[in-house]
Amino acid sequence: MESAEIRRRWLSFFEERGHTVVPSASLIADDPTLLLVPAGMVPFKPYFLGEVKPPGPRVTSVQKCVRTPDIEEVGKTTRHGTFFQMCGNFSFGDYFKEGAIKLAWELLTSSVADGGFALDPEKLWITVYLDDDEAERIWHEVVGVPKERIQRLGKKDNFWSMGVPGPCGPCSEINYDRGPEFGEEGGPAVNDERYVEIWNLVFMQFERGAGDGKEDFPILGELPSKNIDTGLGLERLAMILQGVQNMYETDTLRVVMDKATELSGVRYGADAGSDVSLRVVADHIRTSAMLIGDGVTPGNEGRGYVLRRIMRRAIRNMRLLGATGPVVKDLIGVVIDTMGLQYPELIAESKRIETVALAEEAAFLKAIKGGTNILDTAVTETKAAGGKVLSGDKAFLLHDTWGFPIDLTLEMAAEQGLSVDEDGFRRLMKEQRDRAKADARAKKTGHADLHAYREIADTAGATDFTGYADTENEARIVGLLVNGVSSPAATEGDEVEIVLDRTPFYAEGGGQIGDTGRIRLDSGAVVEIRDVQKPVPGVHVHKGVVQVGEITVGAPVWASIDAHRRRAIARAHSATHLTHQALRDALGPTAAQAGSENQPGRFRFDFGSPSAVPTAVMTDVEQKINAVLSRELDVQAEVMSIDDAKKQGAIAEFGEKYGERVRVVTIGDFSKELCGGTHVHNTAQLGLVKLLGESSIGSGVRRIEALVGVDAYNFLAKEHTVVAQLQELVKGRPEELPEKISGMLAKLKDAEKEIEKFRAEKVLQAAAGLVQGAKDVRGVAVVTGQVPDGTGADDLRKLVLDVRGRIPGDRPAVVALFTTANGKPLTVIATNEAARERGLKAGDLVRTAAKTLGGGGGGKPDVAQGGGQDPAAVGDAIAAVERLVTETA
Repeated sequence: MESAEIRRRWLSFFEERGHTVVPSASLIADDPTLLLVPAGMVPFKPYFLGEVKPPGPRVTSVQKCVRTPDIEEVGKTTRHGTFFQMCGNFSFGDYFKEGAIKLAWELLTSSVADGGFALDPEKLWITVYLDDDEAERIWHEVVGVPKERIQRLGKKDNFWSMGVPGPCGPCSEINYDRGPEFGEEGGPAVNDERYVEIWNLVFMQFERGAGDGKEDFPILGELPSKNIDTGLGLERLAMILQGVQNMYETDTLRVVMDKATELSGVRYGADAGSDVSLRVVADHIRTSAMLIGDGVTPGNEGRGYVLRRIMRRAIRNMRLLGATGPVVKDLIGVVIDTMGLQYPELIAESKRIETVALAEEAAFLKAIKGGTNILDTAVTETKAAGGKVLSGDKAFLLHDTWGFPIDLTLEMAAEQGLSVDEDGFRRLMKEQRDRAKADARAKKTGHADLHAYREIADTAGATDFTGYADTENEARIVGLLVNGVSSPAATEGDEVEIVLDRTPFYAEGGGQIGDTGRIRLDSGAVVEIRDVQKPVPGVHVHKGVVQVGEITVGAPVWASIDAHRRRAIARAHSATHLTHQALRDALGPTAAQAGSENQPGRFRFDFGSPSAVPTAVMTDVEQKINAVLSRELDVQAEVMSIDDAKKQGAIAEFGEKYGERVRVVTIGDFSKELCGGTHVHNTAQLGLVKLLGESSIGSGVRRIEALVGVDAYNFLAKEHTVVAQLQELVKGRPEELPEKISGMLAKLKDAEKEIEKFRAEKVLQAAAGLVQGAKDVRGVAVVTGQVPDGTGADDLRKLVLDVRGRIPGDRPAVVALFTTANGKPLTVIATNEAARERGLKAGDLVRTAAKTLGGGGGGKPDVAQGGGQDPAAVGDAIAAVERLVTETA
């Protein structure tokens, strides 16, 4: 049975039994504590925590998941993988243990003709929690599983919680006996390789307290409403139903390995080492396609780095297998064809996915060349210093600057006999991640515990947003935090976070920044609002400072936004929609939105593109946008079901999470997008849109920055003034300026070349004199000296090599020359082959000189370069070089 059919049967079975089918959420987690969705129940956390009402009492889904903690183990074993699909059925206060157990047994053991998976009941083993007598009774007395195939396990294996205080409960796992060829008998308590877990039923019936680990926490009592959360690993069930040894041999991964075999010529099963590489390629390429499909783009931070790392591991392993050319297009194509049967959006977005993947492959192949040079230098320096461990900061530099995954650095260093300070590397990585997370968390929550916001939401409910129609309204304070802590009151000077029962303030989201304004009380108290965020769904948190008086929870207020600023933001947001559509018209659907930010009078728009957008295309896009403004198209917003929105062709932004009901913003017959932001009423209100330009912000992602309305007019007015000044300077009409200025620049460039040529000749004229002044140090010709200040590094290098070339090759020679450029000393040192045979290496000599100068350097044994901070130390550096020659020769 193919994976797509397993997925279809799962959803059909539960839908027929009263469950609402929920589409898989994006892999981009809607949770500030997570980068990616690691488990099937993650999208349902708000329902279990009571933050959001579930779409029904019974729900089912097949959720895309990505886990990367054990990424280095992927391929080394057949059990580790990064992407998987978790089939789940959920009950929110509806059926409980008996209902969940009976449904699971029915689906697993029913015949294929009856919609089941037809597993042999005799091969199914059950585990329950140590003291869960109720679950054991149901399995034995209601379902009929013999007691000898029911085993009890402890908290570590059969008890679930989120790791924090909240819902928890015992589990019951269904395991499949794969037979004696997989090890000894005795059930899952003895051998989890033979008795593989396929389905976990979680009975959410208790509330837990604080504690560490999976076992050390107290049970506070029973929940008022008991829930069910189950998860069946689709890949594990596919492994059983398809009769293969492991998940890599299932239909959706085997085809990728087969394509990798075709591209590399290496057959799976021929060699243990190549098998590891083939499994890495299959897993990582599939995960990459799924991540890109959900809007993740390669980068050096967060989920972008996860994608970059696994893509580059896959590409590197293909090279280890012997593939020399580009491979990603063919491999990604196989994934889209296979997984597209389950997720049709992959096929619809295939061009965009391919574009992003190919751009990352090209970037990595280029990075390998540049990064290899950096690594070679670092290895040389480490060995020269007598070290055997490449420092963590060097590994971090390779990752941060060149995008080298740590395992690539480990492998390349090992090839040269070095290990890597992994602890140091991971410490630097953690520091970088912590800084990024802290910044994001501070922006969203102001350093307050999310629990405080949830308590307000539980007590007061969701904030009623009135800002689509109003810029001010009456309201009541229902929540107040001072310095991140709930408080009944706040006084003048306090930094506060205020929750109102209703508000005209827009909370940052969908690329639109939050409103600013004021909240006033009848008492005369005034709060200046500087930002608005939604740290938990439905709750608008107004961040500001009490300017006058005292405010208290429960007080009636008058909330008013800065309407002038809001109108400017609305113009920018509507202009963003027009830009998006105009780009798609010009470049095709691959120019999908990858992010945006709408500020007063200006916006930035990120979109997918493998290369720079030609100036002519940018001009056409800008003209099209402004032509739409002149058509005076009405801008309308309508709330409808997500299915109706898709049928109408509304564009959705990648990475955004949408509910069953969505808001669709339509601009005449030109644009239609899912959007919760504020907009103008008619395109004529934008006045003017000026695109300032576009640039790269990552592999396959470009950014446009633009001005709107008065800001656009002011920019053009300044440009007009500049053009008038240039006309006066070059004595020409505006249309003649490009040609005249180009001619001037060409003449200037020719003059600079002549000056450079003259300077180089003057420097090289000194070569003969330097050779004549060579010292004999224990049979080595040593040329040292300081050339005129301002000599560039290239000219100094040419001079050093020219001097070395004038010394007979059979005579050992060391040439070490120094200069000062931009106030800092610079040195280039070269040795000939005869000198190197006597142990004199340029890299060693440069490090000695550079250390004296207060800096560093390195290079190859024949020529090396360094620099420092102290020009006055050049004489000491020359002496240090001569001493080292004396000691070594």
